[in-house]
Amino acid sequence: MKPPVPRRRWALAATTTLALVVGGLAITVTRPAEAAPVGAGSYTTTPVGPLPSGCGSMSSNPRQFATANAPAGAIPTNDWWSSLLWKRTDCSFSEPLHAHPISYDTFGDGLGFSANSTPAISGTATGVGEYHYPYVQDIRVGVAGLGAPQVKVDGWTDWTVSPHWSDGTRTMRATIGHGLPFAYFQATGGDAVISATGTPDVWSNSGATVGFRVNGHDYVGYAPSGANWTVSGGRISSTLAGRGYFSVALLPPTASTAERADLAATYGRYAHAHVTGTTVSYACDQATSGLTTTYAFTTTAREGSATQTVVSLYPHQWKSLSGSTPITPTYPSARGRMKVLTGVNQFRTAMKFQGVLPELPAVGDGSGADLATLNGHLAAARANPMDQRGGDTYWTGKGLGRAARLAEVADLVNDTTTRDSALNAIRSTLTDWFTASSGKTSKVFYYNGNWGTLIGYPASYGSDQELNDHHFHYGYYIAAAATLAKFDPAWAATSRYGGMVDLLIRDANNYRRDDTRFPYLRDFDIYAGHDWASGHGSFGSGNNQESSSEGMNFANALIQWGQVTGDTAVRDAGIFLYTTQAAAIQEYWFDVSDQNFPAAFGHSTVGMVWGDGGAYATWFSGEPEMIQGINLLPVTGGHLYLGNYPAYVRTNYAELVRNNGGQPTVWQDILWQFQALGDGDAALANLRANPGYTPEEGESRAHTFHWIRNLAALGTVDTTVTANHPLSAVFSRNGARTYVASNPTATPITVRFSNGTTLSVAAGRTATTGAYTWSGGNASGGVPPGTPPPTDPPPTDPPPNPGTPTRYLLPGGGLGAAGGAATTTVAAANGNHDGTPTNAQVFTATGLNLAYAGGQTALDLFVDSGTAVGNGVQVRVSYDLTGNGSWERVETLRYFATDPVPGYEHYTQSAGLASATGTLGALSNGTVRVEVWSAIGNNPTTLGVGNQSVLRLPYS
Repeated sequence: MKPPVPRRRWALAATTTLALVVGGLAITVTRPAEAAPVGAGSYTTTPVGPLPSGCGSMSSNPRQFATANAPAGAIPTNDWWSSLLWKRTDCSFSEPLHAHPISYDTFGDGLGFSANSTPAISGTATGVGEYHYPYVQDIRVGVAGLGAPQVKVDGWTDWTVSPHWSDGTRTMRATIGHGLPFAYFQATGGDAVISATGTPDVWSNSGATVGFRVNGHDYVGYAPSGANWTVSGGRISSTLAGRGYFSVALLPPTASTAERADLAATYGRYAHAHVTGTTVSYACDQATSGLTTTYAFTTTAREGSATQTVVSLYPHQWKSLSGSTPITPTYPSARGRMKVLTGVNQFRTAMKFQGVLPELPAVGDGSGADLATLNGHLAAARANPMDQRGGDTYWTGKGLGRAARLAEVADLVNDTTTRDSALNAIRSTLTDWFTASSGKTSKVFYYNGNWGTLIGYPASYGSDQELNDHHFHYGYYIAAAATLAKFDPAWAATSRYGGMVDLLIRDANNYRRDDTRFPYLRDFDIYAGHDWASGHGSFGSGNNQESSSEGMNFANALIQWGQVTGDTAVRDAGIFLYTTQAAAIQEYWFDVSDQNFPAAFGHSTVGMVWGDGGAYATWFSGEPEMIQGINLLPVTGGHLYLGNYPAYVRTNYAELVRNNGGQPTVWQDILWQFQALGDGDAALANLRANPGYTPEEGESRAHTFHWIRNLAALGTVDTTVTANHPLSAVFSRNGARTYVASNPTATPITVRFSNGTTLSVAAGRTATTGAYTWSGGNASGGVPPGTPPPTDPPPTDPPPNPGTPTRYLLPGGGLGAAGGAATTTVAAANGNHDGTPTNAQVFTATGLNLAYAGGQTALDLFVDSGTAVGNGVQVRVSYDLTGNGSWERVETLRYFATDPVPGYEHYTQSAGLASATGTLGALSNGTVRVEVWSAIGNNPTTLGVGNQSVLRLPYS
């Protein structure tokens, strides 16, 4: 499933030459730049290096596999269907297209369907391993006699594509897309034909509808009214009553023929409302830190009056669904269960943006030995803040990222000398790259109008010939520009170099639909919720992405740049990308709820996500440190999402130690910084015990020490509180919160947090609550270099609340603030106690005074039955609202069947309620009780307590 020559991100690669073929002889040449001005900057319109390539004349005509009907403007790349348009090896047909819940493949006689629900798993649970749901054909849909020499693209929208076949006599056009259980067809010149692999089990054939099963998967063909289907062996055909349209749907797995028939009838109401367009829109509400995303479908009624359709949602979507209710059957997929909505033309998700920071605040030991250590590390980096390994776009970006971290940290502790050295390095480097002077062939950006892309030369890792990784590379440039803009706003003005920054943003992920120079959101798969790295996507497993965290570096860079320059469109685009992708990463790279990876895969994380699965692997290394670390770097104030689930951080790090056979020996700084998001004290101990570690190529000792030392003081990310300002965060340690906000403007602001806390932030400063001692200013905020930090006004907190809705299961049976990690044992069931607590572990909190906020109880219990087979633990949560001894609300979850693999699993509210009685209301001197017991099984189960298993009450 991997290409024969992997991209090795950590080996230097650069090419600045152009190979021309003259009389069959390849001649290497360079050309001077022809500069196109953008403010004080410029890019070249003359090629200075290799161009995108593919079959035939792809380098000069990327539309050779598009029809005349295809949309005008820049062609999309880096998508799930890119191999259909950008053909690399087969100049006729695509590689498999993994749309979910169906995968497709193209052939001369039609479109193949695969609903493979059996993962192919290779490798081991402690070494490199992969899981894939490879394309295994069930049916092929076409037109009788069709023999197209190639398949072209007739159109595309935000998450659909329309392949087109023609052999001169017959034609067929299909529309397929993410989340669509239907494929829609228009055909001329012959009967519609569905060819099954083997003999289909036809369970219904009535008039225009035929239902059949192939390889255990149920499909339904819908012909126009008045038509019928003829079944002959493995061939199902229809004349379509001469009307030329039809659709084929995959049904979700069901238990009976009657259920299949009911679903076929439900789907049939919308079978001829062909989806002809898809569009995403989003709205950011700064006051509530809310992101609402609308996924809309345009349909054309081929017959009847229905204008709605059927869609299936990925886990990151249905877990945030707002205002719609899925039906019961679900689809299996490489991303987990997909839930179904019927009769809709749009759906919405509602997510919370948790906030980002330019950098962690400096709060720990501001006058003692640790400050001296930090100042020593800063001084050591002062002379070479970028410490570049190479001169191409990626490695220059890594150097810019290093310098930006040093500038931010140095500013916080008033080391203006190191800060200014780092800023000068950023300024000179960006200005050089953003200037295409006459004759310049290196450190320059080139715009190619045919492809609609801006390529930086020297390029690397296929960023030129394959349009790979633009969001990875350019995210570092934009983030560094955002740091520079705080201190030198004149440099960042549109009339100076801000326009070049905006071009980099638009190339990787154009946020403007009216700008046809670049495709809309090139690298971001709108429906899947995350980026794709490969420009062409021409692999049997579909497209892929390794470093989700470098994708998030790009999204964070947009937030930082938009906020500091006042460009709210860029900032909000960054919030959309960041919030959506953070949810997708937790599901598909980390599987924090332990619901999406195949049970036999044996890993808590993947290094790469593929269109048809995932891999505990990278392109460049089989070392566990790099497999797990590639989705953690770079560590910045925009990567706090990595700590949204502190218990999962500990699980992830524990897997690393287990797979590595001990603590990390490479990329230690990256991994300790990640560990600090789950256990700052342990990470600080690791750092202090290993002073001679080798820094990762984009890191510095100063930033690593700053990050870990301050997280040890701050605690873990608190996601229960948000703010009305994008540059903010909340941390919690031993039940005490620290509120943080950064103000890059020249005007003081007051930030309000969702629990009522307010925080005044002076111009150009970062402020925190609590006893902090390190803080700094910046020039754009009107604070001259070297000015001592003023005393911040004290925060204004809401009245004390005798209770908190977040409670940890504690040793001894309490429910309170997190303590140290510990375990307790849940006794074996030795019988069936489903629904009835038996020999339960009981945890109780009393004297609670909390206002009911609506919603339901949430929990995350760490349970492990070791190698035991057939165990299932169960939980009951009871509410005594007034403390009078009566339980007004009792919720019993379905039991959680544990796997026979050592290691914690997550038992969450997603297990669903087995029963519930009573109603919730305000807690007034109330009591909450949690009971955990074994419902089934003959072996005990370990329950993590202290700082592991958590209960989140629906209270404020």
